[in-house]
Amino acid sequence: MKKYDGLYIFAGQAKDDVLDGHIAKALAEVTRFGGNVLSQEVLGKRAFAHPMRKRESGVYVLVRFELDPSKVAELVKRYRLVEEVFRVQILAVDERREAILAEQREIAAQRAEAKAQKEEAAAEAVAE
Repeated sequence: MKKYDGLYIFAGQAKDDVLDGHIAKALAEVTRFGGNVLSQEVLGKRAFAHPMRKRESGVYVLVRFELDPSKVAELVKRYRLVEEVFRVQILAVDERREAILAEQREIAAQRAEAKAQKEEAAAEAVAE
């Protein structure tokens, strides 16, 4: 199983109950092919750069999932049949890049913490 990021665009209304049903239907396809959904994040409604199929905007959802690499093409073909999914883009997650980004976030957090401690110590010195 390999990790993938899927960017789903759902055309239509951004109402929570309708959108949740569309997302659930799309994610059911991943589990139908033997995959596991790891996380999902609704990015919100965004306007398209130019109208596509007479639509002006769509709701974007980012989903991370695990799936057998041989089944990705079948999954994309299946999404062409699902009316609720306007567009989908699936990209493989590069584990090395993810590890480097996690390390960089950790270093940035340590630097921010050290900077906050220095500022706090400076403020205490001025107060005395």
